[in-house]
Amino acid sequence: MKITPLTGLIAATHTPFHKDGSLNLAAVETQAAHLLANGVNTVFIAGTTGEGHLLTSGERKALAARWMDVARGSAMRVIVHVGHASVAEAAALAAHAQSVGALAVAALAPNYFKPRTPALLAACCAEIAAAAPGLPFYFYDIPAWTGVTLPMSQFLQEAASRIPNLAGIKFTNPDLAQFQSCVHFADGRFDILFGTDEALLAGLVLGARGAVGSTYNFAAPIYHRLMTDWEKDDLASARWEQFRSVQLVNTLAPRGYMGAAKAVMAMLGVDVGPARLPNDNLDAAQTAALRRDLEQLGFFDWIKR
Repeated sequence: MKITPLTGLIAATHTPFHKDGSLNLAAVETQAAHLLANGVNTVFIAGTTGEGHLLTSGERKALAARWMDVARGSAMRVIVHVGHASVAEAAALAAHAQSVGALAVAALAPNYFKPRTPALLAACCAEIAAAAPGLPFYFYDIPAWTGVTLPMSQFLQEAASRIPNLAGIKFTNPDLAQFQSCVHFADGRFDILFGTDEALLAGLVLGARGAVGSTYNFAAPIYHRLMTDWEKDDLASARWEQFRSVQLVNTLAPRGYMGAAKAVMAMLGVDVGPARLPNDNLDAAQTAALRRDLEQLGFFDWIKR
């Protein structure tokens, strides 16, 4: 399979819920319109930001089908995260993603019973990828969440010959030495998507072409400017935009990132509802305090298009 590298910003989207915690699939249309208006035409659904591990398999299939319905006929492209504690269940989700016309699938490692070697991880991924042979497959490396801390360059060595549709890695990992090893593996054969918003500039310097991130849902203009500055060799301006990203994340994270990020989406007119347990949510006073802090920071001016 010939793989076309993904470039630019890819939003790791929130899964929208009603106040009672049920799926609010009607909100997907508003999410897609918001992203397209902000220059983001590729989404990564049901991942970490999408609370994918808190959804039933039925909900994940419904979410994927809804995104494809909304995307059809537009510029929007959809990558479906299918990772699951059960490899068989992940494979079934991958097959469903192919059936509804997704652009690609991705899967993080099983993380209760964990693969202890790159070869075992490759075996898991091979079974998942084989269920959607017509789609590019990305491994989603996020060791801080999964506890699977295997060298990704060794994974590529094991997986390259076993997974015909292996496209690359969503690299959400602070190990920039490993990132470079993956970027240069087999003369750059694989697409290594950068997954740390607050260090995107470092990723660009080291060879990233595409990036998947949560804050691209509500702060895409910051990163568009950062990427433009980098392309123009205006490193000083790019650094300043990156520091804005750092300040934004540092404002949200202490409040409980998931609930705070969803609150920001509502402030921008894209109501994606609450976060599911065990995530927490902001009450009215906390939301008002967050808005004041964002205003003081200059956030709403930063994201003007």
